[in-house]
Amino acid sequence: MSAAPAIFWPHSEHWSVKIPAKTDHYRMPVLEEKGYAIMQTLDTSHIPPAEWETLVYMDWKSGGDTNFAPLASCDGTNECKGFWENGKTDKDALWTPNAELCPNLMAYIKSIPANFGRVRIIKLEPQNHDQAIRSVHRDDNNRLNPEGEGWVVRMWIELTDNPDSYMLLYDSDENNLPIKESEARVPMPKGAHFVVDSQRLWHVGVHNGDKPRYAVIISTESSPELDAWIKAKM
Repeated sequence: MSAAPAIFWPHSEHWSVKIPAKTDHYRMPVLEEKGYAIMQTLDTSHIPPAEWETLVYMDWKSGGDTNFAPLASCDGTNECKGFWENGKTDKDALWTPNAELCPNLMAYIKSIPANFGRVRIIKLEPQNHDQAIRSVHRDDNNRLNPEGEGWVVRMWIELTDNPDSYMLLYDSDENNLPIKESEARVPMPKGAHFVVDSQRLWHVGVHNGDKPRYAVIISTESSPELDAWIKAKM
């Protein structure tokens, strides 16, 4: 009998290892202990599926078989690439034409007291745990972000109902590699609302379903005001 294939696990040559984790930026106390915070489930019943299904999606791969509909980008176009490619940090974004097509969703996003970077809707095709773990990574959110300013983190809002799916999270060790024993799973039913220090935590979406999963991913700059807002939502 042939041996079962080994489950993938990141090693020292993984590209995420080179992303810095310890810098002199403002970090929110609400994320200090675990690196993530789960907020109260949002009532998204007033947001029709057309507000995410009819947008312009770009074929951009991240964390699996994905497409993204940009709502805010570096220059206001339907662009998914990192802001640093235009010489900017992931802040001070401009709204795209897609944002005009989802007014109910945008009303909530704009109520978040934060400086926005990339804001995108992800369309993720189904992938089980073993498939997803091959795409586990840390985000390069803070390239070109001046030290002393707010650390950029990411927020998720689940638009479709996937109660058997979850965000898989691992904290990092002193070598920036994931710690298996730190594994956490954040469920992703409709309206799930959570924020992750995705440059600190390795993460990937495990989507146990037979239809695409849709969610908003919001890059925001850490601040005392945003920290208080998150705590009030928990």
